[in-house]
Amino acid sequence: MRTSHALFAALTFLCSVTTTSVAQSGGLKVYISADMEGVTGAVTGEQLGPTGFEYQRFREFMTAEVLAAIAGARAAGATEILVSDSHGNGQNLLIDRFPHDVHIIRSWPRPLMMMEGIDSTFDAAIFIGYHASTTNVTGVRAHTISSARLTRVALNGLSMSETGINAAIAGSFGVPVVMISGDDAIVAEARALLGPIEGAVVKRAISFHAAETLTPARGQALIQEKVEAGLGRIGEFHPYRLPSPITLEIDFKNYRAAELLAYLPIVERPTSHTIRYRAETMPAISRFIEFVTNYGFDLEP
Repeated sequence: MRTSHALFAALTFLCSVTTTSVAQSGGLKVYISADMEGVTGAVTGEQLGPTGFEYQRFREFMTAEVLAAIAGARAAGATEILVSDSHGNGQNLLIDRFPHDVHIIRSWPRPLMMMEGIDSTFDAAIFIGYHASTTNVTGVRAHTISSARLTRVALNGLSMSETGINAAIAGSFGVPVVMISGDDAIVAEARALLGPIEGAVVKRAISFHAAETLTPARGQALIQEKVEAGLGRIGEFHPYRLPSPITLEIDFKNYRAAELLAYLPIVERPTSHTIRYRAETMPAISRFIEFVTNYGFDLEP
């Protein structure tokens, strides 16, 4: 009987360790990838680029949302944080507002795109200000990588959002995604792919350029809450891993890019607007996507 009690006590202890926040065990290394289309209140290009009349204000909101995520991560026990400025020109975040011990990745090109700097030493990834995929029929500013040039990006036959691509990059290093913020469309899309991760729905999509939105302060508070909750449940999540070899397909809006890329012996062209590329790893897939979407013959210097 004494042995049974001891066994029960041991099992109870192990269960409590499993369900206890990792933060209580003393330290987390957290990766934050930040986009802008999913920021609270963002609905059109007027908020998303330097020529828009609201861009400077929304740089403030984007920065505040990342700072809210950092606060939530700190509350959950994070001791090391890397932030990737992953929207537009990669120079949106107001870096003087950040804690002195946070590192920030800026500008392009980057071998791991929106996930540059991630590796197997990280415990969790967080996506802030994300948006739905180009194949999603709802979602504010829904696109994948380039709304101007691409109509579909697929991995192993499954159409992907930037969330899916970036989760697969993180997963290749054994890092799970625990939280995402954006509109209701991307939170639902992310959960369908990754499972019940924490989601901060900061606006409800009405159309490509319209939404019902929270106020920035409320959005920031929700993000902080959900980041802390996600890291508190870190033991429940698993890295999103794709089996090798990984097949990438990219559908272009126009004909010429697919035609020219098919001149490369590593590229197939299954349809007039589609190219196909295979690699053993997600970092290799990422490098190829970065090449396709950034290379120009007139690159200088």
